[in-house]
Amino acid sequence: MHEPAGAYRADIELQSAKPVNVASVPQRSPFRYPGGKTWLVPYVRAWLQGRPEKPAVLVEPFAGGAIVGLTAGFEHRVEHVVLVEIDPNVSAVWKTILRGDAEWLANRIVEFELTRENAIEVLESEPRNTRERAFATILRNRIQRGGIMAPGAGLMKVGENGRGLHSRWYPQTLARRIREIAQIRDRFTFIEGDGVEAIRRYADRKDTVFFVDPPYTVAARRLYSQWQIDHPALFSLLARVRGDVLLTYDNSEEIRLLAGRVGFEMMAIAMKNTHHARQTELLIGRDLSWLRTSTNGLESPSRNAQATLAFHP
Repeated sequence: MHEPAGAYRADIELQSAKPVNVASVPQRSPFRYPGGKTWLVPYVRAWLQGRPEKPAVLVEPFAGGAIVGLTAGFEHRVEHVVLVEIDPNVSAVWKTILRGDAEWLANRIVEFELTRENAIEVLESEPRNTRERAFATILRNRIQRGGIMAPGAGLMKVGENGRGLHSRWYPQTLARRIREIAQIRDRFTFIEGDGVEAIRRYADRKDTVFFVDPPYTVAARRLYSQWQIDHPALFSLLARVRGDVLLTYDNSEEIRLLAGRVGFEMMAIAMKNTHHARQTELLIGRDLSWLRTSTNGLESPSRNAQATLAFHP
């Protein structure tokens, strides 16, 4: 890709925050994702608090584990949350929890005897209904390596501290999270479908904000079964919505160019991946002044970190 004619960029040194201590963030989701956004929660809180009025709706069009939507719903930072997911397996989980079968799912998890033989039997069987698909999805997400659910991912062998399949299988904790979400399910609407279409549906509402965390351009093919996204079209659409937007993306030149073309600002935020390696991801939006001025919920800044803003005439 090439820089568009007539555009220019100005790189400005700013102080981006140190990686967030995710242990300090409430764990709401029953999922574990290699691209999970627990580290982002303090930034989302600052973003929503910086709004002149509480948003009526938050749309999360690529929900996945939905940590942002769940945080906004639990903490009542918006009036209502719309979660959208196209993956039928992930969708089965949210439909089961939010549409009346949460107690069945919680009980199924607690009562399941996790052995390799029992797990393989569940994962190789065709689910008879949505709630069985939901259980199989949670099981797969929790016992496959790295939480990766894309085809080809294998089951954990050694795992953490030699616990094998039990490394990330916490039945009581998962059941509690599921029941807690179900208790406030009236704050959520779930849509199984295309996240881009959901953005279009709410595009003309000024009282709606969009948190957009699409499958990334670099790792998506390896990590997710539903990863094909028209990134240029997505940026073009988000530039036209009336409500505010906040995006997270991999810190790549392709994304910087796409964001710059529609006049969005960018800031590189330090985070740690599942292997505890320090890296950066981009926060992108029309106006990131709330991020530059707010310290609400954020850890002290690092003097050695850099962030980049892109400006266009």
